[in-house]
Amino acid sequence: MKYFPFFMELSKQSILLIGGGEVAERKLDLLLKANASVTIVSPEFTSYIEELFVNKNINPVKDYYNIKYLTSASFAFVIAATNDESLNEQIAKDANDNKILVNVVDKPKICDFIFPSILERGPITVAVSTGGASPVLARMLRTKLETMIPGAYGRLAKIVSENRIPVRKKLVNSKSNGIFWEQMLNGKFLELVLSGQDEEAIKFLNIEIDNFDEQKKGEGEVYLVGAGPGDPDLLTFRALRLMQQADVALYDRLVHPSIIDLIRRDAEKIYVGKQRDNHTVRQEEINELLVKYAKEGKRVLRLKGGDPFIFGRGGEEIDSLVDNNISFQVVPGITSASGCSAYSGIPLTHRDHAQSCIFVTGHLKKGKLDLNWEKLIQPNQTIVFYMGLVSIDIICSQLIKFGLDSKTPCALVEQGTTRNQKVYTSTIDEMNNLVEKEKPSAPTIFIIGHVVTLREKLNWYKTD
Repeated sequence: MKYFPFFMELSKQSILLIGGGEVAERKLDLLLKANASVTIVSPEFTSYIEELFVNKNINPVKDYYNIKYLTSASFAFVIAATNDESLNEQIAKDANDNKILVNVVDKPKICDFIFPSILERGPITVAVSTGGASPVLARMLRTKLETMIPGAYGRLAKIVSENRIPVRKKLVNSKSNGIFWEQMLNGKFLELVLSGQDEEAIKFLNIEIDNFDEQKKGEGEVYLVGAGPGDPDLLTFRALRLMQQADVALYDRLVHPSIIDLIRRDAEKIYVGKQRDNHTVRQEEINELLVKYAKEGKRVLRLKGGDPFIFGRGGEEIDSLVDNNISFQVVPGITSASGCSAYSGIPLTHRDHAQSCIFVTGHLKKGKLDLNWEKLIQPNQTIVFYMGLVSIDIICSQLIKFGLDSKTPCALVEQGTTRNQKVYTSTIDEMNNLVEKEKPSAPTIFIIGHVVTLREKLNWYKTD
């Protein structure tokens, strides 16, 4: 992060603006909107700026820039907005020498701070910045946000603000306050405001305040959430919402770091990942932690790679929650087989190649892989092995031993759906040699079947 974002109340600040042209107009509009006191210095001003001189917060100085204007008063920051590049650079140097923050329009390299693209919805302000890399891109992102955040959110913020004190007075526990508002902003109250029914929304809100059972809502809950195969864009809306509500998060090794970043910032994050022969936290301990935190009244996020019910041991975890009468929700995720095959251009089923697909774990138990190999080898069937990298030599040799054609196409997908995705294709008799040569690392998905031949034509995801 090159620029640290923060919001400053300018009604208490004095600002120096150097320039009187069109560029200065845009900056002056923003400053006056924030009720700043602005001293503007320029030998000439546009007619638009001159019309603004009636504003008591403007102190116009019709003169050429001189360092005396920079040091004559205590300014929070200075903006260089002239059309003279060398003058702007001189202003930046003078400001740096006098330890005053400076912004030089369209020159991020010599700026102490930059102006973001701003979206306003009443008291809600959303700022978008690309760190000066592309102001046009920042404006495009703001436009997208405008369609996602309708004007009614301004009214929503106002109603919430007016009712914060009544809610705080009713609820003893500060955590209950957050739980209450999360419920209101994810349900009927929100929908009433967004549909323009403000009076009905306020009536509904008052009833909910009176009926809110703080003791019951103070009970903990567990969110068992599938994080998908790696790409954060593949998270469900529900997953993201619960990730933002959690007080504590327990996450696996297979959850991509970019997804961890989406968890509520102030949530306690606990790594409980497991690797082969190196379990940071045993499964029994994870189950106990879920119960422990929930009994403390916390909202617990259990974030698992892929889907929690497909080789994710999610059933074991919620089994212990049921035994302890703890509320929970399960949010499916895109399982690794589906996500990785799609991003590799390998459909798991295809009318001409495979009419069925089977998911199998390649996890070794006491050095062995005890599977019904004959059942796996069926005509027109795709086989997908999870956690099969370590046992890939056993998988390949056993499939051939039980009758699979040694030239059957197969693919190994490493870190699928991420920017580091790699796909290795071979035949079943050569895959182990390829792995020894390329040395891919987990997480991987091993796909076996004639659908692999379609990758050459259907491969669409490029990582370069």
